[in-house]
Amino acid sequence: MEIKGLDYNTQREKLVMSEYGREIQKMVDVAVALPTKSERTRCARTIIRQMENKNPMLRTTPNYEQTLWDHLYLMSHKQLDIDWPYDVGEAEKILTKPQPMKLPGDNKSYSRHYGRLLSNIFERLKTMPAGAARDELVRYTANQMKRDLAAWGHGTIDDEKVADDLAYYTDGAIKIDLSTFRFDRKQPAGGNDNRRNKRKRG
Repeated sequence: MEIKGLDYNTQREKLVMSEYGREIQKMVDVAVALPTKSERTRCARTIIRQMENKNPMLRTTPNYEQTLWDHLYLMSHKQLDIDWPYDVGEAEKILTKPQPMKLPGDNKSYSRHYGRLLSNIFERLKTMPAGAARDELVRYTANQMKRDLAAWGHGTIDDEKVADDLAYYTDGAIKIDLSTFRFDRKQPAGGNDNRRNKRKRG
């Protein structure tokens, strides 16, 4: 869905491997365009190290280095001309997905990590008139979305992801400006200890 006036991820070119983010994809695009094979190969090795840092859980899987090079091959749209240290001929099998199962209940499909409460709020926000009440609900919703993403272990939880999803699930009705919108701060570690110390001093 295209939402005019926004530059969120839903309107950009779809990432082949979203777990690495758009910055890694830009690095891959630069590597593809380098003029010599030696430069491209050297750049590719640097990118692999960044990919490993971005997705450290891969280290716990067998043949994770092969997987990283397969991912790089796919992210380059098979256009990166380098001396590959692994055979990437089977890389496309990674993108093969099983047929999705039909979900029980209604046909309205929201991301599972947001749950039914937020899906109901998304629907309400679509038709809610502008004003202080809607602003407060948007603030609550955005912060709850960020907490839900963190709880479900979605890796790097950036503000743009929340703004992107909020605009998408409200059909563009809610477009938060990240230059002015402020998310709630997390409670600092040791907050309970501080309160206990105050009671002791009292």
